[in-house]
Amino acid sequence: VQLVESGGGMVQPWGSLRLSCAVSGFTFSNYDMSWVRQAPGKGPEWVSALNTGGSTYYADSVKGRFTISRDSAKNTLYLQMNSLKPEDTALYYCNGKTITQAYWGQGTQVTVSS
Repeated sequence: VQLVESGGGMVQPWGSLRLSCAVSGFTFSNYDMSWVRQAPGKGPEWVSALNTGGSTYYADSVKGRFTISRDSAKNTLYLQMNSLKPEDTALYYCNGKTITQAYWGQGTQVTVSS
């Protein structure tokens, strides 16, 4: 099983990035997928989720700015991030889970700074 995040980088405030999470080794459509981030010196923060039924959920801190989506044909999860703020700076992880299993990627760094 592999989850490989990409798309992070450094961006100025109000900029945009799109994160990708390429999944292999499990049936993508059978797993609830989410993004979790961890800022330096802070605990993990759940950001967004997309369940097997296609429903999406967002933390209040990113609602209206971030959009989660998936391409099942490509086994890839996305996080479109717009209007980025310095407080969005963090290591972003993708996660796939069922009631019995959970898998994590290695993370991709997002830095928002002028």
